[in-house]
Amino acid sequence: MKRSVPEPATPDRTAFAALIVERLAQGTADGRAQWHDGSVGRSVVIDDLLPADLAERIGAAFPALDRMILKSSIRERKHVAAQMDHYDPILEEAVFAFQDPRVLREVADITNLEGMEPDSNLYAGGISAMGQGAYLRPHLDNSHDASRARYRVLNLLYYVTPDWDEADGGCLQLWDDGPKGPARTIASRFNRLVLMATDRRSWHSVNEVVGSSVRRCVSNYYFSQQPPEAQPYFHATSFRAERGKGLADLAMRFDNRLRTTVLKLTGDKLYRNPHRYERDED
Repeated sequence: MKRSVPEPATPDRTAFAALIVERLAQGTADGRAQWHDGSVGRSVVIDDLLPADLAERIGAAFPALDRMILKSSIRERKHVAAQMDHYDPILEEAVFAFQDPRVLREVADITNLEGMEPDSNLYAGGISAMGQGAYLRPHLDNSHDASRARYRVLNLLYYVTPDWDEADGGCLQLWDDGPKGPARTIASRFNRLVLMATDRRSWHSVNEVVGSSVRRCVSNYYFSQQPPEAQPYFHATSFRAERGKGLADLAMRFDNRLRTTVLKLTGDKLYRNPHRYERDED
């Protein structure tokens, strides 16, 4: 009789975090050099974050696109999900591994950002998937968390699509001189972690996916009680169009001001962003 081979056990977030910490510690000096290289859009690229077989398991566990939320407008086209208990457990464990205090300490050691806190509600975090034709226009992330109590200071993006190449599109682009200047491109390569500052100068985008596969990403945000700049500030997620798209740019600027004003005046009374982990009260 042929014996069935048991499925390998799913690592929990503690085990994932230990592996992440080990890799971050190996690259601390290089990470610090990247973060402090003088670029306006501060960032760090760390390749081969996890053992390749685990990274492949995370990517393979992503749900079909029709089980995720489609965000589609002139600003963006992508699928997202934050209600992690609806999906394969390995996804939730991988997402929350980045919230382990040991990981935060290693990231703080690289970036010198103090007072960072994770977000258990995954406001705008979780997982995302971008199929052919998906994009994300140049933008600044929402300045705060869902309760407007903490500033968003760092984005952690972990890419898990095997054999993904820069030619497939779906690349992270950092606009050091703003959305009308040249973009610095970071390919969404398999098993790559990117740390990216989120402040009032960190314009970034994702260029259009042209490959036939799906770009899969695990994402987290870290927040802080203190603003990353000297003065406090507040703004909604603010989009701009690329150079040469003047009418679209005007429309996005108006939309940015409108949404920021509404949020300032009403908080989430008129609109509550559903992209968060809704946990059971008990």
